[in-house]
Amino acid sequence: MATEPTQIEISVCFTDSNRYAAGTPPFEVAVTRYVAPTSNLPEAILTEFFRGPTEEERAQGLELITSGFTGFTSLRIEDGVAHLYLAGPCESRGATYTIAQPLLANLLQFDEIDFVKIYCPASRK
Repeated sequence: MATEPTQIEISVCFTDSNRYAAGTPPFEVAVTRYVAPTSNLPEAILTEFFRGPTEEERAQGLELITSGFTGFTSLRIEDGVAHLYLAGPCESRGATYTIAQPLLANLLQFDEIDFVKIYCPASRK
């Protein structure tokens, strides 16, 4: 009898500050994380994204670009569109590279997601 795995592998993308500084895309690099097999995988990836890179990954130049956001409050996927509601203040300060790029890299890896709409807390009012 086969046993169910206790953890499954997912890929989480962070920004490679060395590639970004050199202007060499892609700026997002995937790392491996492990989650429970019963996890909602897109949500699990976002949770791991907001936890940020490990110490070892940071030493390799990976960083968490959040544009001030501290997490997400909900993710709804319907008709190929991921509706992602972020938490915390938006502080992009006019940056051309924002949280949007790594979020797209993380969510567009799923076949059921064709587009991503990102909402800040102010858009819920």
